[in-house]
Amino acid sequence: MDKKILKDAIKESIERNKNEIIRIGDEIFRNPETGFKEFNTARIVMDKFTELGLKFTNIKEYPGVKATVDTGREGPTVAIVAELDSLVCSDHPECNKETGAVHACGHNAQVAAMLGAAIGIFEAGAASHLSGKIHFIAVPAEEYIEIAYRMQLREKGIIKYLGGKPELLRQGYFDDVDMCISIHASANRSKKITTRKSANGCIVKNIIYKGKSAHAGASPHAGVNALYAANLGLSAINSIRETFIDDEHIRVHPIITKGGEVVNAIPADVHIETFVRGKTLESMIKAAMKVDRAIVGGAYAMGAKVEIHDLPGYLPVAYDDTLRSIAKEVALDLVSEEEYGEGGHGFGSTDWGDISTIMPVLETSISGFAGAGHGADYRIDNPDTAYILSSKYLALMAVELLWDQAEKAKLVLNQFKPVFKSKQEYFDKVDRLFRKRVLPEKDYEDRDMQELLIESSGAGSKSMSFKF
Repeated sequence: MDKKILKDAIKESIERNKNEIIRIGDEIFRNPETGFKEFNTARIVMDKFTELGLKFTNIKEYPGVKATVDTGREGPTVAIVAELDSLVCSDHPECNKETGAVHACGHNAQVAAMLGAAIGIFEAGAASHLSGKIHFIAVPAEEYIEIAYRMQLREKGIIKYLGGKPELLRQGYFDDVDMCISIHASANRSKKITTRKSANGCIVKNIIYKGKSAHAGASPHAGVNALYAANLGLSAINSIRETFIDDEHIRVHPIITKGGEVVNAIPADVHIETFVRGKTLESMIKAAMKVDRAIVGGAYAMGAKVEIHDLPGYLPVAYDDTLRSIAKEVALDLVSEEEYGEGGHGFGSTDWGDISTIMPVLETSISGFAGAGHGADYRIDNPDTAYILSSKYLALMAVELLWDQAEKAKLVLNQFKPVFKSKQEYFDKVDRLFRKRVLPEKDYEDRDMQELLIESSGAGSKSMSFKF
């Protein structure tokens, strides 16, 4: 079969199933679930795989699904990957009123597009004309949120890593994968398809200020105000922002998740979460050290303690250049030259960064959305683009890579230079980012002043007239 005829057959199949693909995306949108809780969304994926006759494996303890199409011929393996989880945005008009969950980042379109690509590839009989394998993988927990919940899962031994792709990497879901492709929602109205070059990584900090409770009205002097210590730490972080180098694209954006127990008691237990984002691991580490100084400074000032729990967030992303060039060819089969764009560096973070250190990956932005990502006004405004164009793009990328004895996929692998030689080397590096420290390591003591205080106690006000 001619490649163009096969691609046209896939596009026609996806068009015939357009209503079903849109229905899937809309159903997921109406039933959002946050990371490691996406059991209903995973069930939608498994039901569609079953309907298509695709055998799949899934993780029982948390959502994660993988199906494979084997062409029966030797060749590289390509994974089409979608993310199951939603965000929390309680002021979004269509959020779940109980949980605040909402698909304000478009992951519902990712899942619909992955399944749409599977429908097109399966119905067109594409496997009989390709080489290698195509995996369809639905991953949980790309959004790095609800850290306390994920830490509970980690403490129970259910997960080790707090991001979905690193965790599925640990589970072996990527062991037989050579490269990955995916799409991401975009609100770019001028460009329907955009490939990006790179994106920030992040180190995650869970910060707990420990003070001493006391009656806030009767005896505040008997307490140590952890909330004031936290406020001082946050102010210090703001004060060091001008020391961040522009080209390193540092972003620090803390939130207070617990500010105290009751209003008439001095807060003794205050929690902060923050990301420290940067373009490279080196820049992230340097910025994180500055943030640590600011955090500890607030504790010193108030005589409090602070626990700093460092967690591996996501490594910086480097999208594969060869995949990007192939994606342009595919894009121009679907949209005009004016509707295709090439982006630079992105300032958000994704767990694609971790996978990109060991294999070629590409996440392509496809429009059809409006509003601010992660915002209350984010929505799909063009389902044909968000769902159907995305499905066609993913299916045609798989064909382009695995056509003609998978020559283009082999080219991608030949030109790829991994950061880590193995997933174990990656794990060894990332595991070092798990740290817990209690600071200051010992109480601050000014012995000279303590001796003066002892000498002065009970001796009347005259003894307090010493000079420094």
